[in-house]
Formats: sequence, structure tokens, C-alpha cells
Amino acid sequence: MIQVVTPDYREKFFGHLQKNLGNSFRLYSGDVDFQKSIKSEHNVLKTKIINTFLFKRSLLFQFGSHWQELFKKNIMVIGLNPRIISNWIFLILRKPLGLKTYVWGHAWPRKGPNSKTARIRHLMQRFASGTITYSEAHKKELMVKYPKLRILSAPNALYSQSEMGGLELSMDEAKNIIYVGRLVAAKKPLFLVKAFHKLLDLDTNLIIVGDGPERKKIDEYVETHNLGLRVQLTGHINNFNKLKELYAKSLVSVSPGYVGLSITQSFAFGVPMLISRNEDHSPEIEAAKESSNAVFFQTDNQNDFCLKVEEIFKSKKVFFEKRNIIADLCKKHYTVEQMAISFVQILRDN
Repeated sequence: MIQVVTPDYREKFFGHLQKNLGNSFRLYSGDVDFQKSIKSEHNVLKTKIINTFLFKRSLLFQFGSHWQELFKKNIMVIGLNPRIISNWIFLILRKPLGLKTYVWGHAWPRKGPNSKTARIRHLMQRFASGTITYSEAHKKELMVKYPKLRILSAPNALYSQSEMGGLELSMDEAKNIIYVGRLVAAKKPLFLVKAFHKLLDLDTNLIIVGDGPERKKIDEYVETHNLGLRVQLTGHINNFNKLKELYAKSLVSVSPGYVGLSITQSFAFGVPMLISRNEDHSPEIEAAKESSNAVFFQTDNQNDFCLKVEEIFKSKKVFFEKRNIIADLCKKHYTVEQMAISFVQILRDN
């Protein structure tokens, strides 16, 4: 498997593959992603390769020992990202030789299946032996659109089944609002802080877990408006037990911008999510079931955001009592064990 980076949120998944496949699994990865805020976790067992970015980080070529795998009779899994030039070389040279190369990633660009670059992504899929998508929904959509391609899914997950479920706290202890994710403009953490500023009458605090370029703006806003006692910025946290405790003490999590992996993290701990409705969400949005584990607010509308938060707190008992149901539903579809099935399958099939 060749990756751009191996971030900490993939640590348990790669560890699961390593444990179950043993010497049949080899992982190659660079240090930093296209987005500089995404970096490799040093605890992930991998062979380091060199990421060389071109044209203001719009393209990537990877150098390193993974090139020794080019003509071997192995099964390769590479990123489904047309901007990685070296991946095209692997696909084009291996296909005529009948060597198996699978692409893993987003079925579509962020702008959807009708965007201009979707055709380029599809070309990669045609050269590949199969496509592994980030969600079951995208798998089904691809199978309808391209019935001749081999499509598998590996729904994005963070934790093993045994780790899921929240801490058993009293309802009074579950009082915070939590955001977990990178502090980047597309995820709109500053909007969240400004909207929360209107909710100071509620008995709740805002917990922000993560780091990124928006941190400075948030710190300045918190300081200017004396919100230090109500808004807590923890920085990035990778400690599982600490995250579980923070979620346990939160009534609801928030995605003020586009939804990412934090949605399945929140559901894994039984915490519902308040989500911005009209965003270019990542595939994980398929996990959201309105009025069950998710509530949606009008995008970029602070008043509607505040209204929905107030409604959630008025229905605190209802949402708190759903925690086990939310976690159990997540256990059925979004575990590292489920995520690994397609990767083990392609090894057995070949």
C-alpha cells in the first residue's frame, strides 16, 4: 500500500491490517499531505518515502523504495488521486503486465460526479484492477454509473468495535458542545465560535479539539470577547481515553463546515452531531440519519445554528437516552474490522 501520509486517525486501521496480514502487508508513506496540516503519525509502522510537491502543491511525485515493487507480482493499493503523478506510472506500466493495482479513495472529487475532474478520476479507475471507495453509498453510485468496473467499499472508520460506546456518566455531566477536527477555513471553526458567543445563557461550554491555521483567529476572538471561561481550545489530541472522556461530557458534537471523519468518531461514542446542511460533505455524511443521530442547521446561519442548539438542549433527555443506540448503529458499519474486509478480500481473491 502506498499512501501520501499515514495520519494518526489511520493508526488503528493500519495496525489492524498489519496484525491480520503480517508479512503479506507492507505500507509506504511520505511525511506531509497536500494540506500541510495533515502529517504522518510516527507510531504507524511504515517505510518512509519522499513526497515532492510541484506547482504550489497542486501535484505530487513520490520517490523512494516503493519503486522496487513496480513490477513485482504483488497486489498494490494506491491513492485514487489524479494529482499524484507517480501513481499514474504505476497504473499504466502494471496494467499491460496483468499486475493487480487497486485505487482507494474518494469516488468523486469534492464537487461531485459531474465536475470536470471526475473524468480524470474515472480514467484512473479504468486503468486499475478495482476501486475501493470511502463509503458504501459511493460504491453503489459507482456501480450504477460504471457497471463494468470492480467496485468495493471500505467505510471510513477510526476505532475497533470493542472500543465503541461512551463512558457511563450522568445526564447532568453531559453538558458541553464539542468540535473535533482541523482548524481550517473549510471546516468553519471560527463561525462556530461566533455562533456560540450568542449562546452564553445556556449552561454549556464549547470544547474545540484540533489545530491549524485558523487557531490564531479563534484565539484572538476568544480573547477580545472574554470567552476564555466558556471556550476551551485543547489543541490536537490523539489520546483515545481523553477523547472518549471529552465526548462523554458533551451533549452534542458540531460540524460547522463540511463533514469529515469526526462524524463516525462522534457516533462511535454515542454523541449526536449538529451539521451544516449545504456543504460539499465528505463520504462519511452517509452515516448521518436526521432526527436519529444528526440535526442539520442552515449553512452559515448563526441564528438557525443557535435555534437548533437550544432545541437540542431542551430535548436533552431524548438525545442522552439515544447514546447506546447511536453507538450500536455505528458498530455495525464503521469499525476498523469492517473497513479492512475489502483489503483482505482482494488479497484472498488474487
